[in-house]
Amino acid sequence: MIRYIIRRSLGAGLVLVILSIVTFGIFNVGPRLTGANPAYLYVGKITSPAQIKAVEHKLGLDKPLAAQYVDYMSGIFLGRTVTDGTTVDRCPAPCLGYSYRYQTPVTTLIANRFPVTLSLALGAAVIWLVAGVLTGIASALRRRSFVDRASMTVALAGVSLPVFFTGLLLTAIFEYGPSWLQWFPNLHYVSFGTNPLSWAHNLLLPWLALAFLYAALYARLTRASMLETMAEDYVRTARAKGLPERTVIFKHGLRAALTPIVTIFGLDLGGLLGGAILTETVFNLPGLGKLAYDAIGAEDLPIILGTTLLAAVFIVVANLIVDVLYAVVDPRVQYS
Repeated sequence: MIRYIIRRSLGAGLVLVILSIVTFGIFNVGPRLTGANPAYLYVGKITSPAQIKAVEHKLGLDKPLAAQYVDYMSGIFLGRTVTDGTTVDRCPAPCLGYSYRYQTPVTTLIANRFPVTLSLALGAAVIWLVAGVLTGIASALRRRSFVDRASMTVALAGVSLPVFFTGLLLTAIFEYGPSWLQWFPNLHYVSFGTNPLSWAHNLLLPWLALAFLYAALYARLTRASMLETMAEDYVRTARAKGLPERTVIFKHGLRAALTPIVTIFGLDLGGLLGGAILTETVFNLPGLGKLAYDAIGAEDLPIILGTTLLAAVFIVVANLIVDVLYAVVDPRVQYS
């Protein structure tokens, strides 16, 4: 198993290197092809040729593209020092460049916003995983019953309704609706360390809006996996041995059916840790998704590049963890 983990880790590292090259090329070659100069975004509207040259030198934009990539990657591991001849700015590792808009290291902005995204992703993940899996199990065990039809109808609605619709609907009802329904007035993010109850209260609507979509997907997938698993020969053998139905369902049926659930859960959670753009924008949460959304509007390329690479890292690492967990969830999985 150790050899498998090492091999998969090397493969994940290679994927990240390729992603960094492609992403860096897109965000640095693209503006040049359109005739745009990123230095103008850094200095603002009132500029002079001397200012542009100084900024290009400070940010390394006057170097060949390959040298810029080497500087960027070395900055991630070793940090970076930039100067325009009069001032010196030091960006400690991991350094993802400087924001054009805030003129601040991107890693500082990400570190300030990440707790919001982490709170949103973890809270929603707990809700959608528990609700989705339990609903799928109930539907599979009571196939074609009222419970099955009702839960799958709700799941279909959850899959069909986008987050920005459910988020705005929940906000309109519970924040701006009738006075007796205004349970969440003035929603804003409160850090967990400041007030845990206020933290959970202000994140409950975003959690529900985000979890509704994912719970519907997990309910449908769990139902399909359970129906397939409960028809296997080893499940019939377990029942023939006289094992309790609860043991048959959860130890033999659900454990084998969890393999696809673990796969998509790792990828979904990894993707959300890179920023839930729609949810954070609808509820005005200052997370990574909102940071990336604002950066797109301001053409702040270092922030866009940094958040994109961070999201890629989360997804690749989540995929690696999921592969390792397969043997824990399903004993039939053997690593070679």
